[in-house]
Amino acid sequence: MSNPHEALALTQLYREGRRYWSSDDGQAHWRAERACLGPICESLHGGHSLELGMGPSLTDMSPIRHNIRWVPTAELSENASTLVCPLDALALPDECLHLVIVHHLLEVVDEPHRLLQEAARVTADDGCLVILGWAPLGLTGLSRLAPGRRSRLPWRGHWRTPSKLGDWLAFVDFRVERVDYCGFHLPGSLPTNATLETLGRRHNVPLGDSYIIHARRRSRLAQSQRPSLRLQGTLGGGALGHATRVGSTAPEPSRRTTEVECQ
Repeated sequence: MSNPHEALALTQLYREGRRYWSSDDGQAHWRAERACLGPICESLHGGHSLELGMGPSLTDMSPIRHNIRWVPTAELSENASTLVCPLDALALPDECLHLVIVHHLLEVVDEPHRLLQEAARVTADDGCLVILGWAPLGLTGLSRLAPGRRSRLPWRGHWRTPSKLGDWLAFVDFRVERVDYCGFHLPGSLPTNATLETLGRRHNVPLGDSYIIHARRRSRLAQSQRPSLRLQGTLGGGALGHATRVGSTAPEPSRRTTEVECQ
């Protein structure tokens, strides 16, 4: 994502995403997703979480209080805990986060596999990786058949089923623990009917507009009984917010440990 043209395209996409999630339709879907995500977040613990998306924060109910938001450029940053970097090279150490949320990005980014690999890389062994996506069989998914809609959000991009993303997650050594559906509504209406939403979520009907995949890292294979040396400062050290990658020199520490801008 270091190509200036790709960076500009991502910035434009992010601005378009902000406009959508501030619209009536976007706000209705966001509220439905936040309500469905709440029980997952409330059961988590740990020091740090990361949200990769274009909408408002979804994790204000989480016990994990240090939440990092991502933006593609510094000018879009809202606070000192903002992560500014390409999506295919998150400027964070391996396995440093207890919750990582990918919110409706895999449908629209140019390299979704790279994004998923990076999200998996920074998720801790005991952490949770959450993916929110648009369900192709929901009413919003079926409405993509209308002419011209696929050129703008939320209908643009490639919508994949939870089963397909389950295959992708297996490739990065994660397993799907649960899939929840939300955003239930009648044709021509917004997902604001509490009764319909309650019934759809209670029976987990796969006809909601959105799905939420809750995934965790697979158990690692048994290691050799021989004692191993743990390398300090090369593979896993460093303050949160500084990338530490094999084959490269770790960056110098700075006063701001959670705001990183990738050049």
